[in-house]
Amino acid sequence: MRIYVGNLSYSVSREQLAQLFAPFGEVAEVHVVTDRQTGRAKGFAFVEMDDAGAAKAISQLNGSALDDRTITVNEAQPRPERTDGSNRDNDRERQRRW
Repeated sequence: MRIYVGNLSYSVSREQLAQLFAPFGEVAEVHVVTDRQTGRAKGFAFVEMDDAGAAKAISQLNGSALDDRTITVNEAQPRPERTDGSNRDNDRERQRRW
């Protein structure tokens, strides 16, 4: 299951999140989302782990404190389709035109 972890401090590391979730089961992957331009963390991450461990982690970690911040932990939702009709690849091509 893919888990969303929000309201993280900008200094949180993959290792720190892996250690936080490890007591609930095997952590397959941790992805801290960063800004493309600055490389700085955006304050949220995704953790991938087995369903049983994920359910325990969500119930026990949601609303808990990490680095003096109350974190949000829940099942990740699929990214919604863009409804404004834009296409990022096409937008980039338009910007590159001579």
